Amino acid sequence: MTTRGSAETYRVFVRNWWRRDSGQLVPDPRARKTTLARHCTEDEARALCARYAATHRPGPLSRKAEYERE
Repeated sequence: MTTRGSAETYRVFVRNWWRRDSGQLVPDPRARKTTLARHCTEDEARALCARYAATHRPGPLSRKAEYERE
């Protein structure tokens, strides 16, 4: 049996919010997520997302960093 601690950790990833379909932009809820960091605190995850946003333009597909609880 595997036990897990009570501390919450977060995964930071980037993905595109939109995809092109026949020349039109449509939402892409199944977009591939590329992991930037794992086992972060929420403050660390927010800081990484902010740093990504400061150094990367989202572009037409709105590629942005996000985080989620692991």
